[in-house]
Amino acid sequence: MKNLNLIIILFFISTSIIAQNKVLKVWPDGAPSHNDMDEAEVTAENGHISKISKAEMFVYLPEKRINTGAAVVICPGGGYWIEAMEHEGHAIAKWLNTKGIAGIVLKYRLPYGHDKIPSEDVRQTMRTVRMNAKEWGIETDKIGLAGSSAGGHLAATAGTRFDLGNKESTNPVEKLSCRPDFLLLLYPVISFNEEFGHMGSRINLIGEGNNWELVEKYSNELHVTPQTPPTFLILADDDKSVVPRNSIEFYLQLKENDVPAEIHIFAKGGHGFGMRKNNLPVDNWPNLFYDWLKAIRIIE
Repeated sequence: MKNLNLIIILFFISTSIIAQNKVLKVWPDGAPSHNDMDEAEVTAENGHISKISKAEMFVYLPEKRINTGAAVVICPGGGYWIEAMEHEGHAIAKWLNTKGIAGIVLKYRLPYGHDKIPSEDVRQTMRTVRMNAKEWGIETDKIGLAGSSAGGHLAATAGTRFDLGNKESTNPVEKLSCRPDFLLLLYPVISFNEEFGHMGSRINLIGEGNNWELVEKYSNELHVTPQTPPTFLILADDDKSVVPRNSIEFYLQLKENDVPAEIHIFAKGGHGFGMRKNNLPVDNWPNLFYDWLKAIRIIE
């Protein structure tokens, strides 16, 4: 037990000294749309951010000597109302760096009645990472997308609705694919189905009422195809906020479409565990994810 505690302490010391390499605007020339949030951004003591109107990416690159060439774009959760940037964003990126994987934390614009805006930011970020891949030591076919809770819904949306780029565009970024090469979904909101979906995220993304066209559009279990990226799902059986059926339905559709997938349902852990420490057994999920990346040959 003493050795285990020492390992945990050393891990958190090592990750605490990892610093982001770059902070970039997702839309350096201005976003194509506005979410109508004109108030100043607010950061709470716990690192949660609200009133986000400008999208940014925080780039963490691993040491060259251990670089695997893989990268993960990370979408923190928060019900499409706030973003839990620390334990569902920066902490994950720092851990990835210790494994030779680049972590790009996305602070996406919150919707405020504009449902397309968050996924616009994700797709643009995926293209931007590919545009900078050579400079950042990233291989263009090893760029994944991660998300927690509502961030998992956002990642699943972008992972099931993507394009391979517009070759006719005069903008070099727009020529690039926004398809993730793999997905990491932590206790994700998947469906807006009233039977088991997460109504808070639904209301914050598409509004009150029953716009069935939008409900169907953002129920991601309905949009899995054979082209959906390989997916790794992590959740806890005792999650009362986003019930496990969300992940299970997505996993079943992945299998229906012959998409490689792995799912882990821990007995305990609740919702929103992210990279919080001293929360066994879910603390072990990053190592399971790392082993899965080896299994699908993203890393050697």
